[in-house]
Amino acid sequence: MRTRTWWMIFMAMVLSGCVAIGFSHYDDIYGPQHVQVRDVGPSNGEGAGYLQLVKPVLEQRCVVCHGCYDAPCQLKLSSPEGVDRGLSKERVYNGTRLLAQSPSRLLFDADNTQQWRDKGFTPVLNERHQSEQANLAGSVLYNSLLLKMSHPFPEQGVLGNEFDFSLDRQQSCPSMDEFASLAKTKPHAGMPYGLPAISHSEFKQLETWLKQGAKMAQVAPPTPQELQQVERWEQFLNQHELKYQLAARYIYEHWYLAHIYFPKVNASSSPNFFKLVRSKTPPGKPIELISTRRPYDDPGVSRVYYRLMHDRSSILAKTHMPLALTDHKMSRLYSQFIKPDYQVEKLPSYEPKVASNPFKVFSVIPVKSKYQFMLDEAELIIKGYIKGPVCRGQIALNVINDQFWVAFIDPEKNSVPAVSDLLLQHEDDLALPAAEQSNVLPLPSWIKYANRQHEYIRAKTKLANELLADGKLLTTDLIWQGDGHNDNAALTVFRHFDSATVVKGFVGQAPKTMWLLDYALFERIHYLLVAGFDVYGNIGHQLITRLYMDFLRLEGEQNFINLLPQDERQEVKNHWYRRSHISLSEFINRKTLLAAPTGIEYVTDDPKTELYEKIKTALNPVLSKRYDHTSESSVLAQLNNLPHKAINVLPQVSFILQRQQNGAHKAFTLLHHNAHYNISSLLNEDGQRAYEEDTATLVPGFIGDYPEAIWYLADEQNTQAFVTQLKAVESEEQYQDVTAKFAIRRTHPQFWQYSDLLHQVAKKYRGVEYGLFDYNRLENR
Repeated sequence: MRTRTWWMIFMAMVLSGCVAIGFSHYDDIYGPQHVQVRDVGPSNGEGAGYLQLVKPVLEQRCVVCHGCYDAPCQLKLSSPEGVDRGLSKERVYNGTRLLAQSPSRLLFDADNTQQWRDKGFTPVLNERHQSEQANLAGSVLYNSLLLKMSHPFPEQGVLGNEFDFSLDRQQSCPSMDEFASLAKTKPHAGMPYGLPAISHSEFKQLETWLKQGAKMAQVAPPTPQELQQVERWEQFLNQHELKYQLAARYIYEHWYLAHIYFPKVNASSSPNFFKLVRSKTPPGKPIELISTRRPYDDPGVSRVYYRLMHDRSSILAKTHMPLALTDHKMSRLYSQFIKPDYQVEKLPSYEPKVASNPFKVFSVIPVKSKYQFMLDEAELIIKGYIKGPVCRGQIALNVINDQFWVAFIDPEKNSVPAVSDLLLQHEDDLALPAAEQSNVLPLPSWIKYANRQHEYIRAKTKLANELLADGKLLTTDLIWQGDGHNDNAALTVFRHFDSATVVKGFVGQAPKTMWLLDYALFERIHYLLVAGFDVYGNIGHQLITRLYMDFLRLEGEQNFINLLPQDERQEVKNHWYRRSHISLSEFINRKTLLAAPTGIEYVTDDPKTELYEKIKTALNPVLSKRYDHTSESSVLAQLNNLPHKAINVLPQVSFILQRQQNGAHKAFTLLHHNAHYNISSLLNEDGQRAYEEDTATLVPGFIGDYPEAIWYLADEQNTQAFVTQLKAVESEEQYQDVTAKFAIRRTHPQFWQYSDLLHQVAKKYRGVEYGLFDYNRLENR
């Protein structure tokens, strides 16, 4: 075995040297570059080989870092189209660009590989003369794998400074003409980057595929039963009456990120997933995608059709938002949008200042209908904030606390005529920054929207004081209780510094803050962070989106605070915003405390904690217990009470696999919640950290899609030792001692075997919610 390994390394070095000599003469040696046709049918021998032998290797070893918007070099290996498209030196996430850049969404912003070449993408596969030698020598993918094989990876330990794992690190994204220089200056840059090389058998599998021209096939088409459901739903969404057209537009603008499936059709197998898209063509004809920056931008056609497009790419946990469509769901939509007595005389405009404002566009649809629709799938809607393009990076996420609970105002109480009239009267004040599209000057915009928000809050507070004057309605009865069956009524949001997660239930210890969302607030957050956010927008657009979200967070927190005794409200708010300067938080939060008394009777001297318990009690019949942090009674439960010095050195998301006596594995997630004196500071988050208030929560299963640490506990004795040593950690050096004994580090010689095990266990825990984890945030400690 050792002889074969050294022989591979020797051959890799020889081939790397030979290839380097010819880089500047590629056209002379292999002919001019031009796009190749690689698509073959799944029943074709090469196509079947790709699906059975190559695709699994790409998924388990490559897609875990190269899957979506935030993949290095925009290299998206999760579909044949992405593999063929290749690399780009242009960053999607760029918080400094002065002008918006052209979108580069796979399937939407180019129709074929040549168009991607015209947009500056360079291939990772050979596009010159097709021969076995050229297909290897001319492939960035192959040479990246070979570079890793030719430079042995250290077994265990922490990698040196030559490895940079920061999300904003400099990226090379080389073409083949540039690869020799990269290999010489950065010999450690082989793929998988900062992880062990793939196995010899996996390497040979990819090598054989590349030699033969890298032919690729699409996954099998949906089943006839699924296609029948697609036809039913497309017919429902595309009826001629204006009422249906307006309802379909509203539904699409809230569901377009979802992975739709039909559970009753695939009860015993993995379902196919579909994306709701806008098409120029009606049901029954091939989909012609309408490509716009935002889901509500002018489609450029007289009639939009809403179609279900089969999603053929690998499912990634970080973007996976499953939505089940059933007969009951269709009946529910009919009762919400079609049955109510309202008239649609004319379809609304797609002009930006109108289309970006849902209170203008959908003003004729009853508030209760829209709000119930959002509440029915509240976790999905909020996942859009978390798993859509906006929530990537610390600047985007430092607008929220690390752990908070979310509940909702009851739609019966939030859709009374006075509330509906308020929204109509202040629809201009409710306008969102996306009205100015993707190139924005932030300071003038912030002042304008701050003033508008203040006017709306002033009017809302005045109305609430009138409606709640006697305090009888200002109780937990004001909160939506899931209609007695819907577990979307209680949610928890976790921020993991530069990523985030939302789950059902009130998870973890009582949080610092809580949001209580009403319809207008819920809707605005969606149109701010999802429908209206352009990840390709300029710095002004991204900055004003971040600043505006301060207003909405404050409003959600204020709704909760108003349930407390009057003499406690200001004190709680002051604690949440300790050490804050006269800033936007104080600017927008002034004069928003209700004069109306609470109708809740408090009996302790800690009314906030008491209110948390009262809300939990009210929602208990529908409260999801899936991630109940108190359910684990073993020694691991001690991790819920770690000393703050130990918590301080923990990464944000740690996955724990605990081997049981029967050989099976339990999974846990250990979450580190950063505490802050306040989160009203845009650029000085470190200066607002309250380190001694940090907390940690251990939950069963998996929360988070970007593991930063992976721990493996082989038995009960191993588990006890891990907990004992982790509790005693007070420094980085001590933490690294623990990782050396219990962690599956980046350098672990069996890293990929443990990665496979992690995904196998995750499939059992997550079911239809399963997707590949992303290793771009895996720590090097």
